[in-house]
Amino acid sequence: KVKAQLEEKEGKTFDVFTAVEFKTQVVAGTNYFIKVHVGNEEFIHLRVFKSLPHENEQLSLHSYQSSKTKHDELAYF
Repeated sequence: KVKAQLEEKEGKTFDVFTAVEFKTQVVAGTNYFIKVHVGNEEFIHLRVFKSLPHENEQLSLHSYQSSKTKHDELAYF
């Protein structure tokens, strides 16, 4: 659901976009930290926010870190 948001911010499209790992953090909603394989040996870490159900908001890409590798630890950012 956030692929288009990332592609807009990066100014490019991703043929490969596969989540390989994730962690969560409960706040006033939920932060999802997701490691995404985007082709070759390139990975991107996403921070996606999901609001509480009663707020009826869409998932939003809060921030991301590019130029990651398969072995980089997925951590809060």
